[in-house]
Amino acid sequence: MEGLLWCAQVIVESGAKACEVMVSGQFCRQRTKSVKVVDGLRIHSGGPFNYDIDTAVYHMMLRQVMLGIKVKIMLSWDPSCTTGLTKHLPDHVSIVEPKMRYCPLPLSQNGRV
Repeated sequence: MEGLLWCAQVIVESGAKACEVMVSGQFCRQRTKSVKVVDGLRIHSGGPFNYDIDTAVYHMMLRQVMLGIKVKIMLSWDPSCTTGLTKHLPDHVSIVEPKMRYCPLPLSQNGRV
């Protein structure tokens, strides 16, 4: 369990926005169970789920046990589009600073009538 937590933290610290690691199978001659560790903020549904999340699945056949590992990584947005998401998530809000406008003084304050 501690190894899964460490793995998820390393992935998020490397630049990913979120990570989910899931291991299923028998541990220490017990019944089959699944352990899932999630780190970061990850989306679970909608259109961006289909193209923003990378998924990898690996199955290991050991002597007596079969283990499965599933990793889902959601990369953060990259403005240069070399690595990461090419566009923002739909719930992204950007705040634009107001422009400074030049306002001339009224005629009465200029000294002209």
